[in-house]
Parts: sequence; C-alpha cells; structure tokens
Amino acid sequence: MARTSAKAKDRFPEPDWKALCEDKVEIAAAKAHWARIIGEMQARETLAEANGHSVQRLVLAYLNYDRAAAKVAKLGVVDEPADNNPRAISRLSIHFKAQSEAEKTAERLEAQLGLSPQRRGKVAKVTKKRERSAGADAFLGPKG
Repeated sequence: MARTSAKAKDRFPEPDWKALCEDKVEIAAAKAHWARIIGEMQARETLAEANGHSVQRLVLAYLNYDRAAAKVAKLGVVDEPADNNPRAISRLSIHFKAQSEAEKTAERLEAQLGLSPQRRGKVAKVTKKRERSAGADAFLGPKG
C-alpha cells in the first residue's frame, strides 16, 4: 500500500471519518482507501488541492458499495412479495440498487481522478507553482 508523505498530509488533510462513518471497521477502511488513493495520485503527480473533496466522495462511494454489497449478500438481490398482499410482486432489492449506484459513482470519480486504467494516460500532471524572485526583492521588501 502506498504511504502518503507528511507534505501530502499537510496539503490534503484526511476528513473526519468518525463523523462520516458508522463504526471502527468503516473508519479503518476509509483511512486505508484515503491513503492508497492519495499515495497513488501523488506518485503519478496528479494530486491537486482541488481533488481533496473528490477523493473523499470516492472513499464514501467505496464504503457505500461495501455496505450495500453486505446487505445484498445477506438478504439477496430480489425482495420477495409480502405474503399478506395478493397484488405484491417481487422487486429488485433497494440494497442492490444502492450497490449499483455506488459502483457507478466510484467508476465516474475514478475516471475523473485518473485512477481507472483507461483514463490514466489522459490525466495531465499537476503543474507546480513557482515563486519567482529577484535579488532586488530582498532589498525592496514585500509587495504592497
């Protein structure tokens, strides 16, 4: 797993997962996803400050997918009709629908961030701002 540097942690502080997650297992998973994604983007030089919230949304999409997948595994893809209602029909599980939506969201965000294999070559590196200074700047002092 890629580790984030101290410099990246300062520029991209980790969200407060305790406020966004349900339990300690999800918090640990969120931290692991965050570190992996930030590390990968940093290694490719595609990490910009504007990406912070998109990465947070991607991590939450992963967590929502995992939650919904666990429910689908437990309850099944189809909700059976109620026995006491003769007009009731079988329907796709709401958890299956949530799982599909989380998958689509994750795929879209991965593509936007250049994390999916198809999009890696299409994402440009972040240009770093350079401070220009001249010898006279030290003599003249700060602008303003």
